[in-house]
Amino acid sequence: MKNMSNRPYDVIIMGAGLAGLCQARHLMLKIPNIRIAMIDPRPENRTEKDLKLGESTVEVATLFFGKDLGLYEYLIENHPPKYGLNFHWPKRNERTKTIDDYFHIWANRQPDLASTQLNRPKFERDLLKMNREMGADFYNGRVVDIDLTPNDQLHTVKVKLPNESIELQGKHLVDAAGRRFLIGKKTNNISFDSKDLYGVNTGSAWVRVQNVDRTIFHSGYDPTGASCSHYYATNHWFGKGHWLWMIPTDIETMELSIGVIHHHDYISSESLNSKEKFYEFLKANHNILYQLVTSAENIDFHYWPRLAHTSKTLYSPDNWYVIGDSACIFDAFYSLGSTMIVSAIDSITEIIRAKLAGEVNAAEKCQAYNQFNLTLINSINLFMHNHSRHLGDASIMSWRIYFENMIWFGILIPIFVGKWHLDLEFIPQFVQTFQTTLRSLVYEIHDQFDQLVDQKKNIGLMDCYRSDQLIWDYHTPKRYTHALENAQYEPKQTSVFTSMKKTFFYLTIWYLKLQWKSGGLSQVCHHRSLGTMAKLLTTSIYIGLGDIIYSLTWNHGSESQSIAEMRQAFQEYQYGDTLQPWIVEGVDTKSLEVEAEKVPLQV
Repeated sequence: MKNMSNRPYDVIIMGAGLAGLCQARHLMLKIPNIRIAMIDPRPENRTEKDLKLGESTVEVATLFFGKDLGLYEYLIENHPPKYGLNFHWPKRNERTKTIDDYFHIWANRQPDLASTQLNRPKFERDLLKMNREMGADFYNGRVVDIDLTPNDQLHTVKVKLPNESIELQGKHLVDAAGRRFLIGKKTNNISFDSKDLYGVNTGSAWVRVQNVDRTIFHSGYDPTGASCSHYYATNHWFGKGHWLWMIPTDIETMELSIGVIHHHDYISSESLNSKEKFYEFLKANHNILYQLVTSAENIDFHYWPRLAHTSKTLYSPDNWYVIGDSACIFDAFYSLGSTMIVSAIDSITEIIRAKLAGEVNAAEKCQAYNQFNLTLINSINLFMHNHSRHLGDASIMSWRIYFENMIWFGILIPIFVGKWHLDLEFIPQFVQTFQTTLRSLVYEIHDQFDQLVDQKKNIGLMDCYRSDQLIWDYHTPKRYTHALENAQYEPKQTSVFTSMKKTFFYLTIWYLKLQWKSGGLSQVCHHRSLGTMAKLLTTSIYIGLGDIIYSLTWNHGSESQSIAEMRQAFQEYQYGDTLQPWIVEGVDTKSLEVEAEKVPLQV
């Protein structure tokens, strides 16, 4: 075996998929001259059949890809746009042939923060090329063994290349190799037990097709309903014990991904584990999707009998890290996998940067970021709790979607916009809020939803995009600061507490409406309901105190450093009312014009 350890790498990344490639690019952008090795058994020129779960991003991930990785133009030029999330439930389960056979929650406008769909093979091909051009080394081989060492000793990775075997050594080791669980198996760090997953026990089947007839889904004509595309969104379709996604992944080839997440307590693996079975399932339960896939050319079919897993540790003091599917996955609902990935990338980069720089609080950052991200993935996992009971009930699930979107837009997005997830003082507050308020609230609401489903009670359809559902024109994407208008993207430049305090206030109003719809005045006045509302309002007031402290102690102008410097420089500006000369003395411009006329015009 050839030893390549004469010059150890700063970071070795096992896996060159979305997570590993984005991690490598971020490290190189943030840490000049860092030495990075990437290892993956797939060739650089990934085929179109190198497809996998996760072709859709949401606001946090797209903001990171565009802003922090510098990929805005690349995404616009190479990947389909995404106009929010749409949700569909059959009016009658036996009739699902057209879009009119469903109740809907449509994204009715373009969102404030963009999101995008991804053609994963193309994205990974292109990003690998970019990373190599930036200086990363790529080894097209398979990791056969790793030797993890304590503290700051070098890790060793054994790699089988096509024609030889080699050993690499690195100061930091990132497992982005997906479901191979290279570090997870080595350290007994991975768990598939549903008890550690809030009972989530899911499988997934999906197909890719191309040259689809999208008019089967929608004609595209909706002059009074929306100001954005219905097709170029992530469309969610619901039924008992399952939900399906419909994602356009390529504009030129009209490629479409359609897949199902099914809960094993309602739908068995044996009933969905082949393309033929999956198509029959669509034909019987979502006929409009069956028409879509059969109108097109099939690319491939995949089935995973077991989807959900989690990790005990994400970032070790021994300088190893797990990210992406190697760390966790629970459900593709809301496309939150990319959010967990970008949170991890930010955290891992800052830990490695601090350790390579010898900063005294590097170990503290590792511990804090591990705690934050464990809490984040735990909260995302919790939001999939009892999913199977609620998915098919349009009334109950619409209330659940509304509630979860309140948390997403009011708490999580502001955290990531302001980089609060990297702030050592804020992290314990976030963890405490989740553990003392949010977790118990989610459990209580899910229990109440269970009862309402059992009663087959219709409490109305809550539309998360409209501003006529709660008081004072509230809607879930409502913003409370001017962070986006003023491009306040520097860390802590805008107050996360403003959004959080108002979100908890509106959670109180939402909860009050839920109790009223569920059981009237007696339900509102029940001691448990009053206690929960008091707890939510108390949390809002407590966070409001944090907002006051922030406004008094944090030096936060509305402008970023670059804007401040430009405004300072502009004070010296004076308009120069002259043009610079462009005609050179002594040159016969007439002869130049004649010569120019001789050049044939290309049409």
